[in-house]
Amino acid sequence: MARSHPLSRAAAKDYYDRWGLRQDHQHYEDRAVERLFQQLHLEQANGVVELGCGTGRWAQVLLAEHLPGTGTYWGGDISDTMVATAKARLHPFGDRAVVEQIDGDMPLPLAAGSCDRFFSTYVLDLLPEAEIEQCIGEARRLLVPGGWLGLAGITPGTTPASKLVMQGWQWLHLLKPEWLGGCRPLRLEPWLSPADWAIEFRTVESANGIASEVLVARRRPLPD
Repeated sequence: MARSHPLSRAAAKDYYDRWGLRQDHQHYEDRAVERLFQQLHLEQANGVVELGCGTGRWAQVLLAEHLPGTGTYWGGDISDTMVATAKARLHPFGDRAVVEQIDGDMPLPLAAGSCDRFFSTYVLDLLPEAEIEQCIGEARRLLVPGGWLGLAGITPGTTPASKLVMQGWQWLHLLKPEWLGGCRPLRLEPWLSPADWAIEFRTVESANGIASEVLVARRRPLPD
């Protein structure tokens, strides 16, 4: 199979500015993100950073149901539509929740070691390889030692049905990546260097044949 190519950043921004609100109805993500939240020990979190906050749907769940009352959240996204929607959705949480528009370049406008949880869902699978490396490096910069990284994204299938669906997804991405918002099946685990990360949990969840990898790791060096 030919090598697929991600959308340009401008094309991805245009797609999510126009169609991003549909993300709230893509329920194939639900099981994977819920599993991710279960594994991040969010009830003990002090500061959470989300790369690619989207409509703020998952940030709202995180703040309302998982974080302690003192826990704070920062989310960034390149899409005007997503940022405006997320800000409105998270307004009831006051200064516990900050949403900012970013241009996609690293570093993020945050200090090193400023969070103990960093997560990103269905974002790395639309980025070029060089930008995936930069995002993983940024997560390491922002997390305190022993901090938790959580990732989820579409991935090659593991069951007969999901293998068929995800092979079809890969072919469609080769032909018309813009129809898929630039997302393509990607394995996340190989991007985490064992020297930098201790993988704590990994699984693949499937919903309607769409496979999602869920990966949780801790930043080395771990506390004694």
